[in-house]
Amino acid sequence: MTGLPANWEKLFSSVVSDSLDACGITNQAMPASIRPLDDNLVLCARARTGMYMEVAYVEENVNPYELEIKLVDDLKPGEVAVLACGGSSRIAPWGGLLSTATHVRGAAGCITDGFVRDVKTIRELKLPVFHGGIAPLDSKGRGQIMAIDVPVICGGVRVKSGDLVIGDADGVVVIPREVEAQVLAVAFDKIDSEDHTMAELRAGDYLRDVYARHGVL
Repeated sequence: MTGLPANWEKLFSSVVSDSLDACGITNQAMPASIRPLDDNLVLCARARTGMYMEVAYVEENVNPYELEIKLVDDLKPGEVAVLACGGSSRIAPWGGLLSTATHVRGAAGCITDGFVRDVKTIRELKLPVFHGGIAPLDSKGRGQIMAIDVPVICGGVRVKSGDLVIGDADGVVVIPREVEAQVLAVAFDKIDSEDHTMAELRAGDYLRDVYARHGVL
């Protein structure tokens, strides 16, 4: 898995979403219900996926956290755990201990359509975490990770390990690896045009004139 693209710090979710649309690739933005714990933190990272399913019991002599631990311990800098819980209202796969282990390894954080807990600890770590809700639930006996590094549906978006994920206060967008170069080329061009547009608007130009010059809104 290669690193992050050059100048990734310039990327933000809305321009990436627009660029995906321009390339004819829609439905890559997670729903508005997936929110950051801290609006001030920005995430750009490679996905490492985990797929959960609901359970109603804990199997004897089996560690229900085995694959969860394996995924977190293997996270590298520039990687983010993407945990798909299938819209369950019973699973909180992410909390303070996993966040601490992730932070120490320099990994990027977590995105889940399930719940998170221990939010005060996570916020103190300044770790970007995007979630489908906050609840005190332990996943044990409610949900179990069944596979890692497989394609998952998280927040209605198909995500594969290695896909580029951008998250900020506006939401989470996923760029499939196979179209990344095309989408990023459009995104960086759009960012450049938006910078010119913003500068001209701040100088007092009319929106209609600026739009006619740059075609960006």
